[in-house]
Amino acid sequence: MNLCRPVLDHPEDQLALVDRDGSWTWGELRAAAAAWAEVLAAAGVGPGDRVALVAPASRQLVARYLAILALGAVAAPLNPTSPATELARELDLLRPALVVADPLTQSEVDQARRLARAAVAALAPDAVPAGAAGVRTAPLVVADRARSDPALVLMTSGTAGLPKPAVLAHGNLLANLDQLQAVPGVRPGPQDVLVVPVPLCHVLGLNVGLGLGLASGRPVVVAERLDPEELAAWVLTQRATMVVAVPTVFVDWLAEGPGRADRLAALRCLRLAVAGGAALPPGLAEIAHHELGLSLHQGYGLTEASPAVATTVGCEVLRPGSSGRPLPGVALKVVEADGTPVEEGDPGEIWVRGPNVFAGYLDDPRATAAVLGPDGWLRTGDLGVLDEEGELWVVDRRKDLVVVSGFNVAPAEVEAVLAGAPGVAAVAVVGVPDPRTGEAVAAAVVPVDPTRPPDPEALRAYCAGHLARYKCPTVVRVVPDLPRSASGELQRHVVAASFA
Repeated sequence: MNLCRPVLDHPEDQLALVDRDGSWTWGELRAAAAAWAEVLAAAGVGPGDRVALVAPASRQLVARYLAILALGAVAAPLNPTSPATELARELDLLRPALVVADPLTQSEVDQARRLARAAVAALAPDAVPAGAAGVRTAPLVVADRARSDPALVLMTSGTAGLPKPAVLAHGNLLANLDQLQAVPGVRPGPQDVLVVPVPLCHVLGLNVGLGLGLASGRPVVVAERLDPEELAAWVLTQRATMVVAVPTVFVDWLAEGPGRADRLAALRCLRLAVAGGAALPPGLAEIAHHELGLSLHQGYGLTEASPAVATTVGCEVLRPGSSGRPLPGVALKVVEADGTPVEEGDPGEIWVRGPNVFAGYLDDPRATAAVLGPDGWLRTGDLGVLDEEGELWVVDRRKDLVVVSGFNVAPAEVEAVLAGAPGVAAVAVVGVPDPRTGEAVAAAVVPVDPTRPPDPEALRAYCAGHLARYKCPTVVRVVPDLPRSASGELQRHVVAASFA
């Protein structure tokens, strides 16, 4: 079944999409997608061809996405904020049949095509006029696809290394939508409106956010480029009831300062708020509950699982730090390095299996074999604990562990200590080469007040009072900010490179 097939069934005149420039009904969205499908087909795009999309979230981007799927082709959304050099490397990995940009990203795409080793064709951003949806009446024809046929190629976040293109099939994405909607309270109802302030080059925004709206027929507000005040105002204006976002969105919404009272007033209409892509900062869920009476949920997932694996939605009690229970239809276990189950309550690597798990990385059988076993278990590389309630607690990423003289150091543990030190707003801990111990711990610290940064030696002394010696940073560097991906995830490989 084609992932975009359900959009044909929604009522013609009901609201479908809203962005900062206007709105479309389902009929208008289908017309826009049909117009784009005609243009793409004329450019030679057919079943199985990859089409790269480089544009911010908007109604037009959604129409292009649906057009690609309708043709039986494969969509490859790329981060529109990426520099040309990064886009060029990704184009070389993807080797798309076509790149579709818009005026905001066209210059970077043109430069990326010049830098790329592969010859990549591009479609002019004005190939379909912005107002086409209002005048087109041609039906959107959706090609039949097998559940195993690829629908998306998404670049993994690359928080511990260079990104890789993960191939997600129609069946993977549809299965995850079914799994999510089987959780009580997640399935959008007749009165629900979804707000998705997440880039649509990220699987959280594309499948958990937009996908729920496309599957259920409920309106979706794509709001990637809005600031916290604008976004809160849109929640109120659109009478939104559900929001899927990265934690930084909720941090900004709940932050002290001018406009906070108005933001909080606007958010009181929400019935469901879900954070994904990264862990919630400590205490944020408690603030949301105290200030708004709103349960701020989080979960666990990864691109290779389409992405949702577990969620706190449906848990009787929200416990800070818990990622909740596995979704219906998702198998999850915590194991030793050899795949044997750990003792109950002990940490181990999180393995996931289900119809939502991908088939592999594009043209990279070695990387695929490293994470996907012949029995279908996805080795996530994350460390976690399953408690007696069946809830998952993510401890850290195995590939981020720092090994000092044979001892494992979890960056999250050191970060939690430094986060409590005076004058520290944010921190990232990584491993750096050390000639004596193999690796040493290094910390990049963002100050609360840039004009009065904390003293690095004082921070090292603070750690010495809270951590074993081998866990203490040998170097602390004050930085203006921390590098993050489009989904809000910390890019540890960038932090580590800064210490080289």
